[in-house]
Amino acid sequence: MAWDFETEPEFQAKLDWADEFVRAEVEPLDLLWEHETFTPRDETKRKILEPLKDEVRRQGLWATHLGPELGGQGHGQLELALLNEILGRSPWAPHVFGCQAPDTGNAEIIAHFGTPEQKERYLRPLLEGELFSSYSMTEPQAGADPTRFTTRAVRDGDGWVISGWKYFSSNAKTASFLIVMAVTDPDVSAYKGMSMFLVPTGTPGIDIVRNVGLYGEPVNDGFHALIHYDNVRVPAESLLGGEGRAFAVAQTRLGGGRIHHAMRTIGLAQKALDMMCERALSRETQGSRLADKQFVQGYIADSYAQLIQFRLFVLYTAWEIDKYKDYQKVRKDIATAKVVMPTVLHDIAWRAMQVHGALGVTNEMPFFRMIHGAGVLGLADGPTEVHKVTVAKQVLRNYQPSDDMWPTEWLPKKLDAARERFAQYLEHEVGNL
Repeated sequence: MAWDFETEPEFQAKLDWADEFVRAEVEPLDLLWEHETFTPRDETKRKILEPLKDEVRRQGLWATHLGPELGGQGHGQLELALLNEILGRSPWAPHVFGCQAPDTGNAEIIAHFGTPEQKERYLRPLLEGELFSSYSMTEPQAGADPTRFTTRAVRDGDGWVISGWKYFSSNAKTASFLIVMAVTDPDVSAYKGMSMFLVPTGTPGIDIVRNVGLYGEPVNDGFHALIHYDNVRVPAESLLGGEGRAFAVAQTRLGGGRIHHAMRTIGLAQKALDMMCERALSRETQGSRLADKQFVQGYIADSYAQLIQFRLFVLYTAWEIDKYKDYQKVRKDIATAKVVMPTVLHDIAWRAMQVHGALGVTNEMPFFRMIHGAGVLGLADGPTEVHKVTVAKQVLRNYQPSDDMWPTEWLPKKLDAARERFAQYLEHEVGNL
């Protein structure tokens, strides 16, 4: 029997280094270039970022989700969870460590399904941080429901022609290429009739109609594109993973992506809890510290309980992925982590905001950004409600309906069964009275 809640000393030393490195060297970038993580690198940014990336490489922590043949360490999900917990505190940290979303998920599927030529053209520069990518899947009329997608890719000679609309294609405006999910065979189910394509963003016919922003961002200056694919012609070698295999590609990407989001959320929620506790110890009102007020103590206790439960569950799910090497087998727990994640971040950030009073709602503190981020997490990679349905269906598979009019645990029936089982003893006992 093997239960262990400790990390190997060698990897813990790497985590300790990453923790201090992110705090001292990376988090200042969040203040300088808060909304510029996916903008092209100018000379100033390169001079600052490249030495940081080089140091991460020297520590063996660059793109650790990928194997050594691609410049990573091939770390399992459990090690990634512990590292991403640190990186989640900082928007810039994943970029410095070569594991920013959505590029990590996109890199993973190209590494898994791509041809040697596709890996050379798209994957290697992506891993080097020389370019960005975009995952172009959801559609305006369908959201994340692929059974309602209408974007088509039709064979034409030795290539394909893609036509249709995609929505919320994150980072498309600065991406060098898009991974586009399209219907290639409308006569079969969506699960067998869709394919993925690698499409350079400069391909004629790609029209970014709007760059949708999140709350607080200028209109048409966001990073989530509405794209019209107007007869976009691509060669046959643009097909990723084979015709009709879009769902196999998507599940590989989304399974890992969802657990990575959860890992980073732990670090962000921990940061909110840290700020709450510091404020509680620093601020006095009505004759005592906030830390001595029972309401605030309740906030801290509830936040710690939520966070530690979520953290342990995410680590357990990561362990399952490493053990089974099968995202489908762990589907229930990945979906559960996705369901719980937005609530944990929202609740802890909201309490931290309350403890900071008026200062907490200003743009001089990060709480509303965290709260808004929790809302985004509730929709990214599929709405929370859809994942709850998945969880329920998976849980119900382990149960059977009662074969009787009464529930299995109906006490009168169980009492009769107990009396029948021990009847000879009970009769003897009665006889001795």
